[in-house]
Parts: sequence; C-alpha cells; structure tokens
Amino acid sequence: MDAFYASVEMRDHPEYRKKALVIAHDPREHNGHGVITTANYVARKYGVGSAMPAIKAVQKVPADKLVFLPPDFEKYRSVSAQVHEIMHEVTDKIQSVSLDEAYLDVTQNKLGDYSTIQLGNYMQQKIYKETGLTCSYGASYNKFLAKMGSEYAKPFGKTLILPEEAKDFLARQDISKFHGVGKKTQLILRELGINTGADLQAKSVKYLIDHFKKMGYVMAMHSRGIDLSPVEWQRQRKSIGKERTFEPSVFEEQKALTLLRGYSSDIANILMTQNVKTKCIVLKIRDTDFYTVTRRRMLKSSTRDAHEIYQEAKDLFEELPEFLEKGIRLLGVSVTSLEQEKYQETNLFSTLE
Repeated sequence: MDAFYASVEMRDHPEYRKKALVIAHDPREHNGHGVITTANYVARKYGVGSAMPAIKAVQKVPADKLVFLPPDFEKYRSVSAQVHEIMHEVTDKIQSVSLDEAYLDVTQNKLGDYSTIQLGNYMQQKIYKETGLTCSYGASYNKFLAKMGSEYAKPFGKTLILPEEAKDFLARQDISKFHGVGKKTQLILRELGINTGADLQAKSVKYLIDHFKKMGYVMAMHSRGIDLSPVEWQRQRKSIGKERTFEPSVFEEQKALTLLRGYSSDIANILMTQNVKTKCIVLKIRDTDFYTVTRRRMLKSSTRDAHEIYQEAKDLFEELPEFLEKGIRLLGVSVTSLEQEKYQETNLFSTLE
C-alpha cells in the first residue's frame, strides 16, 4: 500500500490531501516528543519520513502546510482486512509482513489462466475501487526482487523484473534502495566506494563477507538477483472478520442489523473459499464515547452458513441495547476457532455390494 496510514486519513479527510500530513501525535502538544509513523507524499517532499522524530516535521514544513493526526490503528486494521480479502481472491499463499505489505506466491492462483501482470492489475484496481486507496506492486521470480520492484513503482505503479533483466535493474539502483540495508551499513559501504548495485556486483562474495559477515553474503546474493527465501504462507489464519467505523454514528436498529447481515454474508463467502468452518462468532461494538465491548459465542457444531452466523451475531447485538441509545461508532463481526473442512471418504464400489 502507498503511504498506507496517511492515505486512509486523506481518504476520510479530503481537506488534507494537499497538506503535508504526518501520522503522529503533535509534538507541540507533547513537549516535543513523538515519532512519525508515516507521512504522505507531500510531506516527503519536505524530507519528512517514517521513524523520524515528529519535531523534525515542525522544523521542515511550513506551519500552514503541516497537519498532524494521531494513528488510528483500529481503522487501519479494518482497511487492511479488506485488502487481504481481495488478495485471498487470487491466492491463499500470502505472507503478511505488516498491515500494508505482503508477499504473494501466484505460481498457481484461483483466477485461472492469468499472467502475473493481469493478476497484479486485478488486485490493484479492485483495492482502489473498494477502499479508495492506491497500492503498488512488484513482480519477479523471488521475494527480494518483488520488494525492490514494488518500492521502485511507488506510488500507484507496477514493476515486472524478468530473470534476464534483474542484474541490470539492480545495477542501476542506489544502495539506499536495497531492501534490508540500513543507514549505518550504507555509510560503511559508501566509505568503501560502494554506492550502487553495480558497485556491489563488482565486489567478490569473499570481500563483502570479510567486511560485513553474514550481511555481506546477503548483499552479495541480493545484488546478483538471488534470494532463496520462500513465501511463508502456511500459518493458518486465526480469524476472519468485517468491521466498519461510522461518522455520523448509527442509532437505527434496522441499519445495524442490515450491516450485520452483510458482514455475515461476506464472512461466509470467505469461509467457503478458504474451505474452513467456524465454531465461534464474535461481535465488536463501540459507542460515541469510544467504550468498546467484544462478545463471543461458541457454537455446538462448526458452520460456514451465512444465516447462522448472522443469527448468532444478531443475538449478541440484542444483548447490548444501550449502544443504540448512545450511538454506534463501530460495529463488526468476526469468526474464530477455524477448522479445515473434513471430507468423508467414500467407497466408489459400496453400492455394488
């Protein structure tokens, strides 16, 4: 995703799109303290970036251009879940790195005879259509090159790196662009006269190991387009859910129930595509004072039926009538205790006996 947290806030606050938006607590209100989570591309033009002390933004950006917003991780997690569901339409071989980044193995995919670029375009366009957010992707034969391509393409771009193009592509990159090479290592590399991928390629593997130990070997391999690390996708998903934040708040019971029905249908579809069932339904609700309650109900038998999920969520919702009186700020449904569907073995010849 492109400047994910900042992009979510600009979507929800269009008036900030031309401002230098920094996701951090305003240091002027916190004795100069605070660290920047991320910043939009306007702020980046002023030299403001992630992990920087927030006070640096005050020093670098004109006051009339600068906007601070504290991070809203609940909202970002909700949007991230939307994005991940779109990715799961293409493949289940997904290694999530963070809320806004993932590696996908699309060697085999759910959509059929599509090229890598067609798959990437499908996800990129659907994410934009359903969330209003842009993303970039890199496609190649290993994770390192895919990551390099994704960063090279930002914002809202794409990069395909073929095996025969990898060495030349890497040779053109400044060492600051190499994923995994930190600022301290960059300083040492530059002192050694190594400023680009081409400079790294010119050094022997032994030379880099002698100077940087294990990291030297990694840099030697990466500069030559080699990365053998797999997409680690086989960690089973612990939950599937849908939630939404409301502004203005929801006061009508029928609207809330309609939302729960829609969530339940979406979740049932995901369970079907994942070939799993659930034994636990979870309702999450928050009022206008940001008081949040989570209620769960264990089922006697596992299910992936939309109506059954909805009915359980509805029952949990009706146990909390006070939230409608105050106004619902957030409403969500999720399912946990996921179980892989078990198939019954059948003897093809049993009917002949």
